[in-house]
Amino acid sequence: MSPVPHLMSMADLTGPQILRMVSHAHSLKQVSLPWLAPQSRNQKNTRLRMPSQSLFNKSITLIFSKRSTRTRVSAETATVLLGGRALFLGHDDIQLGVNESPRDTARVLGGMCQGIFARVGDHAEIEELAKYSPVPVLNALSSLWHPTQILADVLTLHEHAHLFEPTQIPSPGPNKSLPSLRPLTVAYVGDSANVLHDMLVTYPRLGHKLRVASPPQPAYQCPKAVWDRVTELGCNKDIWWGSDPREAVNGADVVVTDTWISMGQEAEKEQRLKDFAGYQVTEALCREGGANPNWKFLHCLPRKKDEVDDEVFYGPRSLVFPEADNRKWTIMAAFDLLFGKWDLTGEHSADKATR
Repeated sequence: MSPVPHLMSMADLTGPQILRMVSHAHSLKQVSLPWLAPQSRNQKNTRLRMPSQSLFNKSITLIFSKRSTRTRVSAETATVLLGGRALFLGHDDIQLGVNESPRDTARVLGGMCQGIFARVGDHAEIEELAKYSPVPVLNALSSLWHPTQILADVLTLHEHAHLFEPTQIPSPGPNKSLPSLRPLTVAYVGDSANVLHDMLVTYPRLGHKLRVASPPQPAYQCPKAVWDRVTELGCNKDIWWGSDPREAVNGADVVVTDTWISMGQEAEKEQRLKDFAGYQVTEALCREGGANPNWKFLHCLPRKKDEVDDEVFYGPRSLVFPEADNRKWTIMAAFDLLFGKWDLTGEHSADKATR
């Protein structure tokens, strides 16, 4: 029997494997959306295709030790579309962390369910789940990594590729393939947290340059375990890192930020707001820094006004809500390939949205 596949970080995938999953998400989205549209008489003559039913009669465990909106709803609705059932297990629902170890929890849940999607605190916790689980484990968020967020970001950029290439015209029709994306300069302004960490090991391997600004204090620098993966993959050659947000956005096609105060850091709020003074993403910041005139904005949400002002967040540069929508389709693709088919590499299937 093949080894059990797991996905802890985007660093676990090659560049082609990342694009394969993103393309698969795009295909699943095109196949699924007609089923979710309001039913009408005109649809009676429309031939609809079923999305992959790789989770038919299967159950996926959602272990969430932290609050969630997009990740939870995406996971539950994606599982339904794949023919399965999602079991949400919050912090107060199971024995994990109270009377039972991650090792024992992984074995028990893996004996009853066909996949584990875990949103945890310390990254070591999900590593232990994966070590002892008899079924695939997918990282829904940990202290170090957030792979499903970056999958959604990459899909969003590809779907909006025409915004970065004036001569490119969006393909009409429901069955269009994933648009190609020219090499971009992506700027990140904020804390060195899990979203950035997966950006560091993803964008350079897809042909994009990454420019990062974080406060100079040690608390906001990249953890050694993460930077070791960055250098191991050769991504550091296409990464600029400094402390001046204006310098970071120079030449940027895309500007990204994230929360400055993650869950569990509330006691540090006052100090963090002082340290991040001047880091709010605004039109003025990007104009003074020399971002490309047509730059676009991404944020994983939830957002606070300290991080980005309303003019940018709700304005025409913002792709945050298509980005949020795409959490569903990229998680659906990950569930299909990892939990349903045990095939992250593409060696065992033709990667079709229907099967």
